[in-house]
Amino acid sequence: MKIGAPKEIFEGEARVAMTPDSAKQLQKLGYACAIEAGAGLQAGFTDDAYRAAEVEVIEGADALWAGSDIVAKVRPPSEAEAGKLRDGQLLISFFYPAQNEALMELANSNNASVIAMDMVPRISRAQKMDALSSMANIAGYRAVIEAGNNFGRFFTGQVTAAGKVPPAKVLVVGAGVAGLAAIGTATSLGAITYAFDVRPEVAEQIESMGAEFVFLDFEETAQDGAATGGYAAPSSPEFQAKQLEKFRELAPEIDIVITTALIPGRDAPVLWTKDMVEAMKPGSVIVDLAAERGGNCELTVADQKVVSDNGVTIVGYTDFPSRMATQSSTLYATNIRHMMTDLTPEKDGAVVHDMEDDVIRGATVTHQGEITFPPPPPKVQAIAAQPKKEAPKELTAEEKRAAETAAFRKQTMTQVGLLGVGGALILAVGLVAPASFMQHFIVFVLSVFVGFQVIWGVSHSLHTPLMAVTNAISSIIILGALMQIGSNSIIITILAAAGILMAAVNIFGGFLVTRRMLAMFQRS
Repeated sequence: MKIGAPKEIFEGEARVAMTPDSAKQLQKLGYACAIEAGAGLQAGFTDDAYRAAEVEVIEGADALWAGSDIVAKVRPPSEAEAGKLRDGQLLISFFYPAQNEALMELANSNNASVIAMDMVPRISRAQKMDALSSMANIAGYRAVIEAGNNFGRFFTGQVTAAGKVPPAKVLVVGAGVAGLAAIGTATSLGAITYAFDVRPEVAEQIESMGAEFVFLDFEETAQDGAATGGYAAPSSPEFQAKQLEKFRELAPEIDIVITTALIPGRDAPVLWTKDMVEAMKPGSVIVDLAAERGGNCELTVADQKVVSDNGVTIVGYTDFPSRMATQSSTLYATNIRHMMTDLTPEKDGAVVHDMEDDVIRGATVTHQGEITFPPPPPKVQAIAAQPKKEAPKELTAEEKRAAETAAFRKQTMTQVGLLGVGGALILAVGLVAPASFMQHFIVFVLSVFVGFQVIWGVSHSLHTPLMAVTNAISSIIILGALMQIGSNSIIITILAAAGILMAAVNIFGGFLVTRRMLAMFQRS
């Protein structure tokens, strides 16, 4: 079967669904590859590069659509492109079926199968095909670059002979894939970064990337993310009011705001209102990644950059991934290739559209003359929220004292029992062993008992440093081995030599480990 990638006809779209590298991987699956002439030029891939990868370069979109069994695109097809679909043909692209019902009906009327890359379920096995996350990652990074391009200062603070430059303060609203990418980029550029998300469980991720989580003191039971495809569920009106109140408090101090709150298929919630924009300092920047669905900022205009009356720049571009077309095309083509890998289990160049597979079924919009949207929920939900653990009951002073007394009694009985059993065993050995042996044996047993009691009470975090030092110090046993190595018995000599070797490893190894651990706490 042949996979073809046409040139994107959406105005300003520079991405392409197939790269020379992805074509080589598709050929290993048994497919022939074709591309429309000039389709990859804006993404930095020439026709000659495709020819070098043994990809057929076809002139004209009509010829490519007619000659391909599988068509891979980036943007949803136009009505004219959907009309080119034929019986049995497979289209793989972003499709947004909830917003394009007429397009879905048209593709189904042609008896074509459609796989929507925006419908790939968010389960662990499907991460390699998650094109929404791939594009959101690029959008988050590019949003910070665009903000820096429109911001009149450094991100990082500096102290120079000409004066002191304060660091920029960046607020990222929404800590999904795009938000985390923006956080990572902003912190790496030296900005003081804050981040907010309605899901408090992402606070650790935010803080691990060097940002400060904006905590909202509001009790609300969050909906399981598995029910919303891994996205934040809509909040209550009371929570939204508290959220806006917090943003109004932050607005005068923030230099750059990057909003990423958007759930596919829904209008973007307004999180940054006109009065918040008016409260910001002149020269501040807002980058709205939700502009395509109305925007998180009240003053956002899709596909435009506007400046408010008080000098705040609001960037509402909707083509951030396309502005980094080479990287976007590479990642998206890889997502397509992984999807084709699942569709080709035998690697024989033939599609097996297994509707029992969670990933394939979830992404399929139309198949064999039937509209299969919306899909059933996946059987495996890797994003389900962890069940809440009950808080431990706070014990009273009397309960604590009673528990400690019971634990002491149990420990005492255990130790007395062990001592009794050990004493009985020693007496039993003493009945048959000579007195000279028993003297050494009793010392050995007592040393084992005392050593066990000492080590058992040590915290686990101190086991390694304690053992390192005791190994070095307690290897006085080497003296006994040195005294016995000159014995007339060959067996005793061999055992003494082995004892010297092992004791030497303990001595030198113990001091070496101790030295390395102490070095961890030194500045240089």
